[in-house]
Amino acid sequence: MKWRLVDSDMLAPAFSAACDEAILVARNEEKVPNTLHLYRRNAPTISMGHFERVKEVVDLEAASRHGVQIVRRMSGGSAIYTDQGQIIYSLFIDRASAPGDPVRSFEMVCRGIVLALEGLGLDPEFKPVNDVQIGGKKISGSAQLRRWGVLAQHGSLLVDTDLDIMCEVLKARKRPRGDMTSLREELGYVPDMEVVKTAIVRGFSSAFGVEFERGDLTEEERDLADKLEKEKYSSPEHTYLR
Repeated sequence: MKWRLVDSDMLAPAFSAACDEAILVARNEEKVPNTLHLYRRNAPTISMGHFERVKEVVDLEAASRHGVQIVRRMSGGSAIYTDQGQIIYSLFIDRASAPGDPVRSFEMVCRGIVLALEGLGLDPEFKPVNDVQIGGKKISGSAQLRRWGVLAQHGSLLVDTDLDIMCEVLKARKRPRGDMTSLREELGYVPDMEVVKTAIVRGFSSAFGVEFERGDLTEEERDLADKLEKEKYSSPEHTYLR
């Protein structure tokens, strides 16, 4: 079985969120196969959980000082900080390809990241409900959405992210960052992003027993993403729940 791999590399924050929704729609309409979308955001960004209030979770003064943008993603969960030092994955699969139980499906998807890290010579473990850790420190977190006939899971892998800024801008992380780690800290150097992405693809391939075929967004997906970026994900009304 072949699934689609879309590697967008660098994306603007609002457009990255719009792309993910466009892929979800296309997958639900069976216009595209199960898809793994990999990207990085070209600016430091706080990705808000769908139901969160910005002022309750973001230190807006610190975010402004560091030039951090804010977007509201379609999935729930807690706000996360992302920058160019993180690889973000979004997996869109039909529900038959994953367990119906949320905890088991989180474990199955996160196994792709566990296998990727093992392929890089590390010793990770899945930490329920939705994290991957190394030595008790979080290196990857995720959020999940089930809509129509599709399961979508977003997650990030910390490669060389700025953990100090993360702790400044997220109110929930106003504490020492000793419970977080990155590939730079675990490996002692910053691995090439292409090497890490290859490990991620291999990890998901092994976790689901599938092959990935590299592809691009369809014209319909890109058109919808453009529309969603302008009308939804760049809108203060959407971002700040006005």
